[in-house]
Amino acid sequence: MRRRILLSTLLTVAVTALFLGGPLALATWQLVEDFTRAELTQRLEQVTDTLEDSGTGPQTRGLVEAAIPPNSRVTVLTPDAPPVGYGAATVEDPVSEQLPFGPGGSIELAQPTAVMRSQQTQVVLVVVLLVGFSVTVGAGVAIYTASRLSDPLRELAARAARLGAGDFRRAPARYDIAELDRVSEVLDSSASALSQLLQRERSLVGDVSHQLRSRITALQLRLDELSTHPDPDARREALAALEQTERLTAVLDDLLQSARAARAVGAEPVDLAEALADVAGEWREPLTAAGRTLRVRIPDGMLARVTAARLREAVGALVDNALQHGEGTVTIAARTGDNALQVEVSDTGPGVPEDLVPHVFDRGISAQSSTGLGLALARTLIEADGGRLELYRARPPVFRLYLPAARTDDVAATAPAADRSGPR
Repeated sequence: MRRRILLSTLLTVAVTALFLGGPLALATWQLVEDFTRAELTQRLEQVTDTLEDSGTGPQTRGLVEAAIPPNSRVTVLTPDAPPVGYGAATVEDPVSEQLPFGPGGSIELAQPTAVMRSQQTQVVLVVVLLVGFSVTVGAGVAIYTASRLSDPLRELAARAARLGAGDFRRAPARYDIAELDRVSEVLDSSASALSQLLQRERSLVGDVSHQLRSRITALQLRLDELSTHPDPDARREALAALEQTERLTAVLDDLLQSARAARAVGAEPVDLAEALADVAGEWREPLTAAGRTLRVRIPDGMLARVTAARLREAVGALVDNALQHGEGTVTIAARTGDNALQVEVSDTGPGVPEDLVPHVFDRGISAQSSTGLGLALARTLIEADGGRLELYRARPPVFRLYLPAARTDDVAATAPAADRSGPR
């Protein structure tokens, strides 16, 4: 888009310069000639007045030659006398003007055309310089306008792509362009709405599964009791019903597993060292501006099966929380746990107040004047990929993410074809 804006603006400037600069140059060229001829006519009038007052005798030669331009010649033609000349003996390639003089005579002033051509060239050169300056200014305006519009649009497109990938982070940047700022605000609103929708979905699935499991468990206990009934028919029906409840439990487990897989549809093997290095690069400057440091301790070769955008957003929310509420050095570390990969974000501040520990991930809960959305959003994003986020230690604070490790078939599926095929 930047290229199209730039080319269209430059084309407009070039067409304008062509259709205005060309005629303007021709007009100024002709205007200089008109001014030159008008000046010659004015000087002829002065010479005519001088000759009429003083005659054509020798005493008037000095007056006439002083009134005409350098290297020019005045020729007086009368019917009954030979021509009388003043000034230069000859004028090559002259531009001349004539006026009537006396009865039946005329007076002519000739000037070298080179003088007029020099003036015409100077004026046209000024016009060309003005047109060039206009084109330069137009190009500058085109470049500025293209950058002013294309850069924010690229950022908005990238934000929309991140939103589709599960990155619900709000962007405080605005562009001082009403329409683009409106789009940015709508994206922020959509991100908040999708985040809340995702959290409500997870809460609903969790509540429904808990309630169904509780009811099914109670039903199974009752059926277990009936399966020991002395009546063979009652015992047979109880066993059949118990078998159906076990099938129902298996179906429920499959549905929950399918729901988790659907939420994590974009999950893929992600190198934690690379993904968290991007997060560190984004947050190192704000921490440095606050007089704090950021340390990253991520071993190489740790592959988690997550959505990269969600992981970056979740860890970014934890680092932002440490920046806003913590103190000292912020550390991002990772290790291999028993059943999952563990990523910890910690700082050396006073930690989470005791009364907030049970509610630290609740939406709207904050120790200070912030919105209280960051930690809730981080937990939602991690859980969407089948992981878990916990407050591992309150003072000093340590938040720990449990991420599913990449499976062998996932790594094989994303490996280059040449690597999978092996040597030939």
